[in-house]
Amino acid sequence: MTTRAALLVLADGRFPAGGHAHSGGAEPAVKAGHIRNAQDLASFCLGRLHTTGLTSAALAAAAAHGIDPLALDEAADARTPSPALRGVARKLGRQLMRAARATWPSPELTALAEARPRGAHQPVVLGLTARAAGLGPADAAHCVAYETVSGPATAVVRLLSLDPFEATAVLARLAPALDEVAEQAAEAARHGIEALPAASAPLLDITAEAHAAWPVRLFAS
Repeated sequence: MTTRAALLVLADGRFPAGGHAHSGGAEPAVKAGHIRNAQDLASFCLGRLHTTGLTSAALAAAAAHGIDPLALDEAADARTPSPALRGVARKLGRQLMRAARATWPSPELTALAEARPRGAHQPVVLGLTARAAGLGPADAAHCVAYETVSGPATAVVRLLSLDPFEATAVLARLAPALDEVAEQAAEAARHGIEALPAASAPLLDITAEAHAAWPVRLFAS
């Protein structure tokens, strides 16, 4: 049975899936001077949302729709050119899997965990988690879209001592774009893997590789 409460639990930043340790590319963007204030944060989040966010949301929606998660995991690999980001996606997927199986245990989650003991890509795990929680593809897509922007916003509050009210206002103003991306992702998921978007953000890939080599950093990615 579908329940909106399950969506709130899954999207809650306090859900123990490890996302709090990741900045979604915001840390290197801050260091490079690309994010200096709330306006820059909004631009960064919007760009991330319409590229990697759309791709990840579609993968999650497809998993929630019932498409083979192993095939989707391979599709996620093909859409993630950065080795550092592939590693992050699998680490987050492994952490999410632990929380998901404790919260909404299901044979599908168990099968994926056994097939990918080192972790499947996080959006795929999230979509399968949404399915186990009785949520649909659009719910999974909305959850990923929100994570795409809320992670960097939370990180920038810590990195720049940005006023949290300003960061929250950025997220609120992005709401229409979040809905748009989630709807596009859910629609693509209805047509199979070949129809899934493969939008990318090359600068995020490049900075992720550099960030992974930093000797000191506040966030894991």
